[in-house]
Amino acid sequence: MDDPLIVGYHLQHMWSDMDFHSHREYEIYLFHAGSCRYLIHNQIYDLEPGDILLMDGMALHKPNVPPNSQYVRSTLHFSPQWISGVLDKVGGLHLLNVFEKLHHCLIRTKENQESRQLERLICRMAEIKRTSNPEDINADIELKGLLLQVLTVVNRLGQLESIKISGEKAETTEHAEKIAEYIQKNYMNKLTIDSISRELNISKSYVSHIFKKITGFTIMEYVMASRLTQAKYLLEMELDKPIKDVAYNSGFESVSHFSRYFKNNVGVSPKEYRRNRQKKYSEEN
Repeated sequence: MDDPLIVGYHLQHMWSDMDFHSHREYEIYLFHAGSCRYLIHNQIYDLEPGDILLMDGMALHKPNVPPNSQYVRSTLHFSPQWISGVLDKVGGLHLLNVFEKLHHCLIRTKENQESRQLERLICRMAEIKRTSNPEDINADIELKGLLLQVLTVVNRLGQLESIKISGEKAETTEHAEKIAEYIQKNYMNKLTIDSISRELNISKSYVSHIFKKITGFTIMEYVMASRLTQAKYLLEMELDKPIKDVAYNSGFESVSHFSRYFKNNVGVSPKEYRRNRQKKYSEEN
Protein backbone atom coordinates (compact mmCIF):
# COMPACT_ATOMS: atom_id res chain seq x y z
CA MET A 1 0.00 0.00 0.00
CA ASP A 2 1.68 3.23 -1.17
CA ASP A 3 -0.91 5.55 0.39
CA PRO A 4 -0.52 5.81 4.20
CA LEU A 5 -4.31 6.09 4.54
CA ILE A 6 -7.01 4.36 2.50
CA VAL A 7 -10.68 4.89 3.38
CA GLY A 8 -13.70 3.02 2.09
CA TYR A 9 -17.16 4.16 3.19
CA HIS A 10 -20.27 1.97 2.80
CA LEU A 11 -18.58 -0.36 0.34
CA GLN A 12 -21.05 -2.80 -1.18
CA HIS A 13 -19.19 -4.68 -3.89
CA MET A 14 -17.24 -7.86 -3.24
CA TRP A 15 -13.96 -8.55 -5.00
CA SER A 16 -14.27 -11.95 -6.68
CA ASP A 17 -10.55 -12.67 -6.22
CA MET A 18 -10.36 -11.75 -2.52
CA ASP A 19 -8.17 -14.38 -0.92
CA PHE A 20 -6.70 -14.83 2.53
CA HIS A 21 -4.35 -11.90 2.86
CA SER A 22 -2.21 -9.82 5.19
CA HIS A 23 -0.64 -6.36 5.12
CA ARG A 24 1.61 -4.18 7.28
CA GLU A 25 -1.01 -1.43 7.72
CA TYR A 26 -3.45 -1.40 10.62
CA GLU A 27 -7.12 -1.85 9.74
CA ILE A 28 -10.41 -0.72 11.27
CA TYR A 29 -13.40 -2.50 9.75
CA LEU A 30 -17.02 -1.53 10.48
CA PHE A 31 -19.75 -3.94 9.37
CA HIS A 32 -23.07 -2.31 8.41
CA ALA A 33 -25.38 -4.86 6.80
CA GLY A 34 -25.66 -8.22 5.08
CA SER A 35 -24.10 -11.56 5.84
CA CYS A 36 -20.41 -12.17 6.53
CA ARG A 37 -18.36 -14.71 8.41
CA TYR A 38 -14.87 -13.31 9.02
CA LEU A 39 -11.74 -15.36 9.66
CA ILE A 40 -8.81 -13.62 11.41
CA HIS A 41 -5.80 -15.78 12.25
CA ASN A 42 -7.57 -18.74 13.91
CA GLN A 43 -10.73 -16.94 15.08
CA ILE A 44 -14.02 -17.01 13.16
CA TYR A 45 -16.67 -14.35 13.71
CA ASP A 46 -20.26 -14.26 12.44
CA LEU A 47 -20.68 -10.52 12.05
CA GLU A 48 -23.66 -8.43 13.11
CA PRO A 49 -24.48 -4.82 12.08
CA GLY A 50 -22.35 -2.44 14.15
CA ASP A 51 -19.50 -4.92 14.67
CA ILE A 52 -16.01 -3.45 14.56
CA LEU A 53 -12.93 -5.51 13.69
CA LEU A 54 -9.49 -4.20 14.61
CA MET A 55 -6.49 -5.82 12.93
CA ASP A 56 -2.76 -5.19 12.88
CA GLY A 57 -2.87 -6.40 9.28
CA MET A 58 -0.30 -9.17 9.60
CA ALA A 59 -2.84 -11.59 11.04
CA LEU A 60 -4.13 -13.64 8.11
CA HIS A 61 -7.72 -12.58 7.40
CA LYS A 62 -10.54 -12.97 4.92
CA PRO A 63 -14.30 -12.33 4.74
CA ASN A 64 -16.51 -15.23 3.69
CA VAL A 65 -19.67 -13.83 2.10
CA PRO A 66 -22.45 -16.12 0.77
CA PRO A 67 -23.15 -15.80 -2.98
CA ASN A 68 -25.62 -13.02 -3.86
CA SER A 69 -25.66 -11.79 -0.25
CA GLN A 70 -25.66 -8.12 0.72
CA TYR A 71 -22.29 -7.05 2.11
CA VAL A 72 -21.95 -3.44 3.34
CA ARG A 73 -18.94 -2.26 5.34
CA SER A 74 -16.57 0.67 5.88
CA THR A 75 -12.82 0.24 6.18
CA LEU A 76 -9.79 2.24 7.25
CA HIS A 77 -6.25 1.12 6.42
CA PHE A 78 -3.53 3.30 7.88
CA SER A 79 0.21 3.24 8.43
CA PRO A 80 1.01 3.56 12.16
CA GLN A 81 4.12 5.57 11.24
CA TRP A 82 1.91 8.16 9.52
CA ILE A 83 -0.08 8.95 12.68
CA SER A 84 2.40 8.10 15.46
CA GLY A 85 4.01 11.57 15.44
CA VAL A 86 0.67 13.24 16.16
CA LEU A 87 -0.21 10.66 18.80
CA ASP A 88 3.12 11.18 20.51
CA LYS A 89 2.64 14.95 20.72
CA VAL A 90 -0.79 14.62 22.37
CA GLY A 91 0.15 11.70 24.62
CA GLY A 92 -1.99 9.27 22.67
CA LEU A 93 0.41 6.50 21.62
CA HIS A 94 -1.57 4.13 23.87
CA LEU A 95 -4.37 4.28 21.29
CA LEU A 96 -2.32 1.91 19.11
CA ASN A 97 -1.94 -0.66 21.89
CA VAL A 98 -4.97 -2.65 20.77
CA PHE A 99 -3.28 -3.30 17.40
CA GLU A 100 0.22 -3.90 18.79
CA LYS A 101 -0.68 -6.08 21.77
CA LEU A 102 -3.94 -7.85 20.83
CA HIS A 103 -3.16 -7.93 17.07
CA HIS A 104 -6.85 -8.41 16.30
CA CYS A 105 -10.19 -8.25 18.11
CA LEU A 106 -13.92 -7.83 17.63
CA ILE A 107 -16.02 -5.13 19.32
CA ARG A 108 -19.79 -5.68 19.28
CA THR A 109 -21.55 -2.32 19.52
CA LYS A 110 -25.15 -3.22 18.68
CA GLU A 111 -25.06 -0.04 16.54
CA ASN A 112 -24.92 2.23 19.59
CA GLN A 113 -24.30 5.99 19.60
CA GLU A 114 -20.53 5.56 19.63
CA SER A 115 -20.56 3.34 16.55
CA ARG A 116 -22.73 5.88 14.70
CA GLN A 117 -20.20 8.59 15.59
CA LEU A 118 -17.45 6.35 14.22
CA GLU A 119 -19.40 5.94 10.99
CA ARG A 120 -19.75 9.72 10.60
CA LEU A 121 -16.02 10.21 11.08
CA ILE A 122 -15.19 7.60 8.44
CA CYS A 123 -17.71 9.20 6.07
CA ARG A 124 -15.98 12.58 6.44
CA MET A 125 -12.56 11.01 5.90
CA ALA A 126 -13.75 9.32 2.72
CA GLU A 127 -15.13 12.63 1.46
CA ILE A 128 -11.81 14.40 2.06
CA LYS A 129 -9.86 11.63 0.33
CA ARG A 130 -12.23 11.78 -2.63
CA THR A 131 -12.21 15.57 -3.13
CA SER A 132 -8.74 16.76 -2.08
CA ASN A 133 -5.38 16.80 -3.80
CA PRO A 134 -2.87 14.27 -2.35
CA GLU A 135 -0.42 17.16 -1.87
CA ASP A 136 -2.93 19.27 0.09
CA ILE A 137 -1.30 19.80 3.51
CA ASN A 138 -4.56 21.05 5.05
CA ALA A 139 -6.35 17.88 3.99
CA ASP A 140 -3.53 15.81 5.48
CA ILE A 141 -3.84 17.68 8.78
CA GLU A 142 -7.62 17.21 8.90
CA LEU A 143 -7.34 13.51 8.09
CA LYS A 144 -4.86 12.99 10.91
CA GLY A 145 -7.18 14.86 13.28
CA LEU A 146 -10.12 12.70 12.22
CA LEU A 147 -8.09 9.49 12.59
CA LEU A 148 -7.14 10.62 16.10
CA GLN A 149 -10.88 10.93 16.87
CA VAL A 150 -11.54 7.50 15.32
CA LEU A 151 -8.88 5.86 17.47
CA THR A 152 -10.25 7.60 20.57
CA VAL A 153 -13.79 6.35 19.87
CA VAL A 154 -12.53 2.82 19.20
CA ASN A 155 -10.53 2.86 22.43
CA ARG A 156 -13.60 3.99 24.37
CA LEU A 157 -15.78 1.32 22.75
CA GLY A 158 -13.25 -1.36 23.62
CA GLN A 159 -13.49 -0.48 27.30
CA LEU A 160 -17.28 -0.66 27.59
CA GLU A 161 -18.52 -3.62 29.63
CA SER A 162 -21.84 -3.70 27.76
CA ILE A 163 -20.31 -4.92 24.49
CA LYS A 164 -18.64 -8.11 25.64
CA ILE A 165 -19.34 -11.02 23.33
CA SER A 166 -20.70 -14.39 24.29
CA GLY A 167 -18.11 -17.12 24.08
CA GLU A 168 -20.62 -19.66 22.76
CA LYS A 169 -19.96 -20.84 19.21
CA ALA A 170 -21.42 -23.56 17.03
CA GLU A 171 -19.57 -26.88 17.11
CA THR A 172 -18.75 -26.59 13.40
CA THR A 173 -17.15 -23.19 13.97
CA GLU A 174 -15.11 -24.54 16.89
CA HIS A 175 -13.83 -27.38 14.70
CA ALA A 176 -12.85 -24.93 11.93
CA GLU A 177 -11.02 -22.77 14.49
CA LYS A 178 -9.11 -25.81 15.78
CA ILE A 179 -8.06 -26.64 12.22
CA ALA A 180 -6.92 -23.04 11.63
CA GLU A 181 -5.06 -23.00 14.95
CA TYR A 182 -3.25 -26.24 14.13
CA ILE A 183 -2.23 -24.91 10.71
CA GLN A 184 -0.97 -21.64 12.23
CA LYS A 185 1.27 -23.61 14.60
CA ASN A 186 2.54 -26.08 12.00
CA TYR A 187 2.54 -24.41 8.57
CA MET A 188 6.36 -24.55 8.50
CA ASN A 189 6.17 -28.36 8.48
CA LYS A 190 4.94 -30.65 5.75
CA LEU A 191 1.15 -30.68 6.03
CA THR A 192 -1.49 -32.75 4.28
CA ILE A 193 -5.18 -33.20 4.90
CA ASP A 194 -4.36 -36.72 6.08
CA SER A 195 -1.84 -35.50 8.66
CA ILE A 196 -4.14 -32.74 9.91
CA SER A 197 -7.13 -35.05 10.30
CA ARG A 198 -4.96 -37.62 12.07
CA GLU A 199 -3.49 -35.10 14.54
CA LEU A 200 -6.91 -33.60 15.35
CA ASN A 201 -8.61 -37.01 15.44
CA ILE A 202 -11.24 -35.85 12.92
CA SER A 203 -12.13 -37.73 9.75
CA LYS A 204 -10.44 -36.57 6.55
CA SER A 205 -13.73 -35.91 4.76
CA TYR A 206 -15.12 -33.93 7.70
CA VAL A 207 -11.96 -31.82 8.02
CA SER A 208 -12.11 -30.81 4.36
CA HIS A 209 -15.87 -30.24 4.33
CA ILE A 210 -16.21 -28.21 7.52
CA PHE A 211 -13.25 -25.91 6.85
CA LYS A 212 -14.50 -25.13 3.34
CA LYS A 213 -18.04 -24.57 4.60
CA ILE A 214 -17.04 -22.17 7.38
CA THR A 215 -14.21 -20.23 5.72
CA GLY A 216 -15.03 -20.53 2.03
CA PHE A 217 -11.56 -21.86 1.21
CA THR A 218 -9.81 -25.20 1.20
CA ILE A 219 -7.37 -26.28 3.89
CA MET A 220 -4.39 -26.21 1.54
CA GLU A 221 -5.26 -22.71 0.35
CA TYR A 222 -5.13 -21.62 4.00
CA VAL A 223 -1.83 -23.45 4.53
CA MET A 224 -0.24 -21.67 1.57
CA ALA A 225 -1.63 -18.30 2.64
CA SER A 226 -0.12 -18.83 6.11
CA ARG A 227 3.25 -19.61 4.59
CA LEU A 228 3.09 -16.56 2.36
CA THR A 229 2.28 -14.30 5.32
CA GLN A 230 5.27 -15.64 7.26
CA ALA A 231 7.52 -15.15 4.24
CA LYS A 232 6.46 -11.50 3.94
CA TYR A 233 7.21 -10.99 7.62
CA LEU A 234 10.68 -12.53 7.38
CA LEU A 235 11.54 -10.56 4.25
CA GLU A 236 10.73 -7.30 6.04
CA MET A 237 11.90 -7.98 9.58
CA GLU A 238 15.01 -10.11 9.00
CA LEU A 239 16.77 -8.23 6.23
CA ASP A 240 19.94 -10.31 6.35
CA LYS A 241 18.18 -13.67 6.13
CA PRO A 242 18.91 -15.31 2.74
CA ILE A 243 15.94 -15.91 0.46
CA LYS A 244 16.45 -19.68 0.65
CA ASP A 245 16.19 -19.55 4.46
CA VAL A 246 13.04 -17.43 4.21
CA ALA A 247 11.56 -20.09 1.93
CA TYR A 248 12.41 -23.05 4.18
CA ASN A 249 11.51 -21.24 7.44
CA SER A 250 8.09 -20.46 5.96
CA GLY A 251 7.35 -24.06 5.03
CA PHE A 252 8.13 -24.09 1.30
CA GLU A 253 9.88 -27.24 0.09
CA SER A 254 12.10 -25.51 -2.47
CA VAL A 255 13.37 -22.04 -3.29
CA SER A 256 12.09 -22.27 -6.87
CA HIS A 257 8.56 -23.12 -5.72
CA PHE A 258 8.68 -20.32 -3.17
CA SER A 259 9.85 -17.72 -5.70
CA ARG A 260 7.27 -18.79 -8.26
CA TYR A 261 4.39 -18.87 -5.74
CA PHE A 262 5.41 -15.55 -4.20
CA LYS A 263 5.55 -13.72 -7.53
CA ASN A 264 2.27 -15.23 -8.74
CA ASN A 265 0.46 -14.09 -5.58
CA VAL A 266 2.24 -10.84 -4.67
CA GLY A 267 3.15 -9.58 -8.12
CA VAL A 268 6.89 -9.16 -7.51
CA SER A 269 9.78 -11.45 -6.61
CA PRO A 270 10.80 -11.89 -2.95
CA LYS A 271 13.92 -9.75 -3.53
CA GLU A 272 11.86 -6.96 -5.12
CA TYR A 273 9.33 -7.13 -2.30
CA ARG A 274 12.06 -6.74 0.33
CA ARG A 275 13.64 -3.86 -1.57
CA ASN A 276 10.28 -2.08 -2.02
CA ARG A 277 9.38 -2.42 1.67
CA GLN A 278 12.79 -1.11 2.76
CA LYS A 279 12.33 1.93 0.52
CA LYS A 280 8.81 2.58 1.83
CA TYR A 281 9.81 2.49 5.49
CA SER A 282 12.87 4.68 4.93
CA GLU A 283 10.61 7.28 3.30
CA GLU A 284 8.07 7.15 6.16
CA ASN A 285 10.75 7.48 8.82
